[in-house]
Amino acid sequence: MSRRLEEMKLNSFIIKVGIAFGLFLVVLGGVGLPVILDKTQTGFRGTGMFVSVNETIREEEKQFHAAPEVLYELTPEEEEGPTAGEIYENVQVLGHLSDARFTRLMAAVTEWVSPEEGCAYCHGEEGNFASDDLYTKVVSRRMFQMTQTINSQWQDHVGNVGVTCYTCHRGQPVPANIWFEEPVDESNDAIGVGWDGGSQNRPGENVALATLPNDHFTAFLLNDNNIRLQNMDDALPQRDGDYGTIKSTEWTYGLMIHMSEGLGVNCVFCHNSRNFGAWEESPPQRVTAWHGIRMARQLNVEYLDPLQPVYPDIRLGENGDAPKANCATCHAGINKPLYGAPMANDYPALLQPGSLP
Repeated sequence: MSRRLEEMKLNSFIIKVGIAFGLFLVVLGGVGLPVILDKTQTGFRGTGMFVSVNETIREEEKQFHAAPEVLYELTPEEEEGPTAGEIYENVQVLGHLSDARFTRLMAAVTEWVSPEEGCAYCHGEEGNFASDDLYTKVVSRRMFQMTQTINSQWQDHVGNVGVTCYTCHRGQPVPANIWFEEPVDESNDAIGVGWDGGSQNRPGENVALATLPNDHFTAFLLNDNNIRLQNMDDALPQRDGDYGTIKSTEWTYGLMIHMSEGLGVNCVFCHNSRNFGAWEESPPQRVTAWHGIRMARQLNVEYLDPLQPVYPDIRLGENGDAPKANCATCHAGINKPLYGAPMANDYPALLQPGSLP
């Protein structure tokens, strides 16, 4: 009798363990807990330098990061003939292209930027292609010039891969990752917990909800401030325009958090974990990132911010400023946009202003 009882208790225990394990799997699947991680070592053994990639999330986002196919190939005969500038009116940037090359690029841009709105998004319902009445056409012309500048002047950052309109837009008229100047919240100063105009102590998406300065994009990707950890000669005081003190290090942390989130990597992707400030011990990606910061700053200063008078109010930020670019605008969460697909090589008009390779 006792043996039978022991067997019943054992079976009951096994059943309970099975139910508990089953519930654990249900909860695990329900919360979508990422379980597949891939680690790549970036430094010497023992330094803790490895980049983790969540393969579960990467697989879910695979289609979003895939480069679209080339619309169609051009024949040698189509490469010749009259240019777009000779056929159409008011073609200020791409007039040197053959008609066939120009038409293919316009069709591609429509798919990249406004697949639902079509050509009318820039040219209007009336089909007056020469008109500059719509702000979208004026902006797009400047975006072509900006793309050509990136591909021809910033190869230290984009390499031979280059960028196209799709790199940022991904089938949307407005890229998903843009930024505006942060409005000042004076309420922080009123209760004595904020500094620098109340730009801190408010968890912001720009800094992964940390209580760091929220407007580091303006400080570093629009204005030319030094990106430093601290100035040992003058560590504590905060002076106007000084981003090198210990207190101002928080501005740098804010930018670094954005770069980590925007590229989907951790700190040691660009830095040596033993000495974050030492260039001579840093991975080569740090140099690439250095150029990327300066590239973003030039694009914001020379191309994006000056478009403010062109945009309607609905496209402006709370402070009335134009949309601008940061690291996430192109990268969208991975260290190589579109997995490094060399899309620009299929559309050579985007590689160099006014000429073809």
